[in-house]
Amino acid sequence: MSRTHRGLRARVLVPLGAAVALLAGGCSGGPSLEDQGAVTAPPGDSKHLVIGSAGFTESDLLANMYSLLLKDAGYSTRILSVANRELYEPALENGQIDVVPEYAATFADWLNAKANGADAAPVGSPDLDATMKALRGLARPRGLTVLDPGRAVDQNAFAVTAGYARAHRLKTLSDLGASGQKVRLAAGDECVQRPYCAPGLKKVYGIDITGVDPKGVGTTQSKKAVQNGQDQMVLTTTTDATLDAFGLVLLADDKHLQNADYIVPVVNRSRAGSDKVAEALGALNSTLTTRDLASLNQQVDSWRRLPEDVARTYLEDKGLLR
Repeated sequence: MSRTHRGLRARVLVPLGAAVALLAGGCSGGPSLEDQGAVTAPPGDSKHLVIGSAGFTESDLLANMYSLLLKDAGYSTRILSVANRELYEPALENGQIDVVPEYAATFADWLNAKANGADAAPVGSPDLDATMKALRGLARPRGLTVLDPGRAVDQNAFAVTAGYARAHRLKTLSDLGASGQKVRLAAGDECVQRPYCAPGLKKVYGIDITGVDPKGVGTTQSKKAVQNGQDQMVLTTTTDATLDAFGLVLLADDKHLQNADYIVPVVNRSRAGSDKVAEALGALNSTLTTRDLASLNQQVDSWRRLPEDVARTYLEDKGLLR
């Protein structure tokens, strides 16, 4: 799936003209595919690092956590918010941005399409190891280093009402397929054709999808349609912070239909490829979970707290800041 929800919820974004100027200004001096020195040179360790955010809540939170962890390790940092991957990824390559939080399978497929054309076969998959191998292979020639993924994953997920789950004894998507229930699915209109969505639910789980209600991915409209019984299931994400408010629960993707969109830091190797940067950001790997991230999203989206405050409180509570 194209993670469209990650590009639409903007906070403070660089104006398009300024972002284009930023990229144009950096293209002459930064590493490129043709500049093999940028790829083979020793990893850099600049003391002044720019953290990229894609401008929506989750990306803002991760960028702030990265910034705080790197400051704690002795770096000076600032956050640059650019909502469009077509802009921020080249900025990462040319050193205008040094670090950005990404999603393993989505970013692997994006780099693959950039390198091999829009019709290239996807390389992201439910297998995290295979996805990471493909991603690192695509990132390396561009002067990028992909650090280790942690425990948190933001991938497509399917939810039903808690009452519906109890009535039909559902905990997994396999349970739903075995139940024989007819299911109308609230999702984006692309769900009709995408293999992760209606076709995959039918093929992998045997779920009887009678139709797709095109109300969007994880939108309020979609959730209300399931809440009121108009639809039986909604396509959302694993870090959706609002499910409880609608009385919804996720069904486990027990046969791994969805791709491995684990959160990974991606760095410009010539500026932020040091072991010190990797160690600072790696502090999150054993701590931040998918459930944690959903809770943090909720604090920003529902409680109107600032991402920096939420990020700092979380890191302090977990003992990750000195």
